[in-house]
Amino acid sequence: MREKSQEGSVGSSTKKKWSSLMPFFVALVVVAEIAFLTRLDMANNAFLVHTWTNTFYYPSMDSLSSLVVGGRQEGFDLSGQDEINCEDWLEREDSVVFSRDFDKDPVLVSGAEKDWRSCSVACKFTHNVGPDKKPDAQFGLPHDPVIAGVLRSMEASTYYAENNLAQARRRGYKVVMTTSLSSDVPVGYFSWAEYDIMAPIRSKTEDALAAAFISNCGARNFRLQALDMLEKLNIKIDSYGGCHRNRDGRVDKVETLKHYKFSLAFENSNEEDYVTEKYFQSLVAGTIPVVVGAPNIQDFAPSSGSILHIKEQSDVRSIAKTMKYLAENPDAYNQSLRWKYEGPSDSFKALVDMAAVHSSCRLCIHLATKIREQEERSIRFQKRPCNCTRGVGTVYHLFVRERGRFEMESIFLRSSNLTLKALETAVLTKFKSLNHIPIWKQERPQSIRGGDELKVYRIYPVNLTQRQALYSFQFSSDADFGIYVERNPCAKFEVIFV
Repeated sequence: MREKSQEGSVGSSTKKKWSSLMPFFVALVVVAEIAFLTRLDMANNAFLVHTWTNTFYYPSMDSLSSLVVGGRQEGFDLSGQDEINCEDWLEREDSVVFSRDFDKDPVLVSGAEKDWRSCSVACKFTHNVGPDKKPDAQFGLPHDPVIAGVLRSMEASTYYAENNLAQARRRGYKVVMTTSLSSDVPVGYFSWAEYDIMAPIRSKTEDALAAAFISNCGARNFRLQALDMLEKLNIKIDSYGGCHRNRDGRVDKVETLKHYKFSLAFENSNEEDYVTEKYFQSLVAGTIPVVVGAPNIQDFAPSSGSILHIKEQSDVRSIAKTMKYLAENPDAYNQSLRWKYEGPSDSFKALVDMAAVHSSCRLCIHLATKIREQEERSIRFQKRPCNCTRGVGTVYHLFVRERGRFEMESIFLRSSNLTLKALETAVLTKFKSLNHIPIWKQERPQSIRGGDELKVYRIYPVNLTQRQALYSFQFSSDADFGIYVERNPCAKFEVIFV
């Protein structure tokens, strides 16, 4: 009996000790959990800061169909909750606040540029970055890998090899800004503001068929040989430049070109997308450009049949024959210039409209988009719902913005109507409800601004290059689009209005 009593006494004593220690034990567990979560959050933030520059790459066309931003996501089932609307619920649940408010903390770029107050995202360009602040990007290659290096040049890579996109990547540039439409932020020679492309046509009063302004006689393509061959084929050319000069070059170039039927828009290199003022001044002048240069110059044509392209020297003879035919047949010649009266093609407008937003502003939009995309890879965003189900139907929450703008707008598509036509309809409905005015509206010439109706030219996933967006990308089918939406939760798109 004594042993049993003692055993009971010891058990009672032990319970009292554990009871008194329990609050301390719970406190230790809570502290440990807070510490773990804090370290996890710090690690997550560090990941965002130190790896966001690694996202400055566009998907290739080969990998685009399998591109997955967040992975396939299970739907949220709201069946049985009749009072909850899927669209309203997704709008509320997906309104995750980003940690960086660009209005208070603008995109910061180190370089000799002015601030762009009219840009759709706040951005600041400066040489004087404080010691306690790192820029998001800088022109040139930075020593700090956290800062995105920016290469910006309008020179041809034929003469400046560092402007080649692949070489710039190898050198460490995260953002490339060249004339190539495959670069991150293209900087072309075209814009409605700089060139009065729709200027009226003047009478062609000169005896010579064509005018040429060529000053670099050491070009690495065959442009001088082409000029010489045209002359030997009895194409009379007035040369105002330093090469083959036979006219006084002290003239206004565009005003002079207006009086010729043809203009020799001969570039100094045959490089994709390298199309300079020679070509666009020819369009302003209302003359037919005869081009030696970009192999894809037809992408820059205001309409079909509006330009003549000498792809290689063997083409010179046939081009000379065409020039003579057009010169002798006014109806055929005028047909090549009909775009001056009827307006250029939608593809041409979509190309030139890109420049309605200055390249420096587009750089800031590009950087801000990458910063947000990196944050969206965090755990906090991975938990956001991007679709929900009521009954047998699923509603997908998608986001869209006009090219040249930063913030996204919500649209919703149902699984029963996950089609390209439904996407376009949803986009038009959304932007019409906002009384949206296209970003190019005030810059385009009055004659081709159109009415108040919105017209979609392209809808494509955010982060495609402009070459892909304008010329090569398209979903192959409704099924292909559906797969993309399912594999990319909260998929983001850009729209080009024309």
